[in-house]
Amino acid sequence: MIRFPNRLMRMVMLTLALAFAAYQPASAQSVLRDSETELMFRDMSRPLIQAAGLDPANVKIVLINDGEINAFVAGGQIVYIHSGLITAADNAGQLEGVIAHELGHVAGGHVIRFNDGAKAATGITILSLVLGAAAIAAGAPDAGLGIIMAGQRAAIGSLYSFTRSQESSADLAGASYLSKAGYSGKGSLEFFKKLQNQEYRLAIYSKNSYDRTHPLSSERIEALTQVYQKDPAWNRPTDPAIEARFQRVKAKLIGYVNSKNAVTLYPESDQSIPAHYARAYAYHLGAYPEKALSEADALLAKQPDDPFFLELKGQILLESGRPRDAIPVLRHSVKVAPDQPMISVMLGHALIATEDDKNFAEAKQVLKAAVNRDNDNPFAWMQLGVVYDREGDVPRAALATAERNNLEGKPKLALTSAKMAMAGIPKGTPDFLRAQDIAMVSEAELKKDKKGKKSQ
Repeated sequence: MIRFPNRLMRMVMLTLALAFAAYQPASAQSVLRDSETELMFRDMSRPLIQAAGLDPANVKIVLINDGEINAFVAGGQIVYIHSGLITAADNAGQLEGVIAHELGHVAGGHVIRFNDGAKAATGITILSLVLGAAAIAAGAPDAGLGIIMAGQRAAIGSLYSFTRSQESSADLAGASYLSKAGYSGKGSLEFFKKLQNQEYRLAIYSKNSYDRTHPLSSERIEALTQVYQKDPAWNRPTDPAIEARFQRVKAKLIGYVNSKNAVTLYPESDQSIPAHYARAYAYHLGAYPEKALSEADALLAKQPDDPFFLELKGQILLESGRPRDAIPVLRHSVKVAPDQPMISVMLGHALIATEDDKNFAEAKQVLKAAVNRDNDNPFAWMQLGVVYDREGDVPRAALATAERNNLEGKPKLALTSAKMAMAGIPKGTPDFLRAQDIAMVSEAELKKDKKGKKSQ
C-alpha cells in the first residue's frame, strides 16, 4: 500500500474543505431575535415566498449577528440574513432582491443538490490521487505531486462551476419571484452594484469567474438588467409602509450592533423616527439610561400605542434595574400586540424580576402563552422554569430546563433534565410525552457525537 505524506494529505483535504465551507453556516454565529424585525421579514417576504410556490408558514427568515454583507441558505426552508447586509442596504427593495435570490436556492433545492457537484469533484480528486500515487511509486515523485495538484485544481474548478451555475439559476428564479410579487428589480441591481464596489475595494479585478464560487457582480448585473427592465414592475416604487418599516429596523439594528457609531450616523439634529430609534438603543447599550428613555419617550410622543416603542421603553426600564416601572409599559405593549410572544416574554421577565410572589401567577400565564406561540425561545423557557421552581413544581421546572438545553444544543444536559421531568410527571400526559421526546432526541444526538468521535 502506498502511503501519502501527511503534509500532502492535509493539503488535499484542506483544499476540499475550503470548497465546502461556503455552504456551511458558522456555528459561532448567533441569531438575533426581534419582534418588529421578524414581522417585517414575514410581511415583506410573503408575496415572494408565494411566488416561489412555497408555503409562507414553512419558510423562515432568520437574522444572524454578523457584520459581513451576506445571506445564505443551509438546508430546509430557512433564509439566513447577516446583520451587516441589513445595515448596508439603502432601502427595502435591496433586501427584497436578496430574499428573492435566496428563495431561488430554497425552491431549487440547491443545498441538497450540492452533493451532486461535490460527488463529481470528489471523483476527480480520487482519480488524481490514484494517478499521482502511481507516478510516485514508479519513481517520479515530482510528476506525481504535479498530477495530484492539477487534479485538485480541476476538482475545485468543477465544484466552482457547479456553484456558479446554481447562483445564476437563483438569480433568474429570484427575478421571476420579484416580477410575480409585483416588486421592482431596481433594488436587486442596486445591491449587486454594492457588491461590485466591494469587489473593487478588495482588489478583485478578475475578468472571468473561473476561480470563484459566484459569478462576478458585473456578469450578474449585465444578465439581470435585461430581465428587470422589461418587467412591468420596473418603475414601480417600493411600498411606502414597508420602506418606513425597513428604515426603522435598520436604525434600531445599527443602534444595537454598532452603538458607538449610531449617534454619528443619526445625530441629535435628526428628529426622525429611525434616528430616535438608533440613538435609544445606542444610549441604552452605552449605559446612559436617561438619554435612552428620552429617545423612547420621543418615539411614544409620536405614536403612543406603537407596541415596539412601548417594548423599547419597557426594555430600557427593565434592564436599568426598574422592573416595576417596566411592567405597566410592557402590559400596554402586550395588550396592543398580543400576537408578539417575545414582548410577552419580556413582560414575564419583568414580573419575575420584581421578586414579588404576587406577580408570579401573571408571569406564568404570559410565559405559557408565549411558548405556546413560539417554543423556540430558550430565554422564555428559562423564565418559565424559574416560575415552576418558585412554585415548587420541580418536575416541570426540569422540563422547562430540558426545553432550554435542547434549543441551545446541549443534549447531555437536556437528557438529564428530561429524565428528571419524566420521573415526576404522570405518564401519558402531554408534559410527560414532551419530556420523553426530548430524551429520545438527546440520546440520539449523544450517540451520533460518540460515533463521530470514534471515527476520527
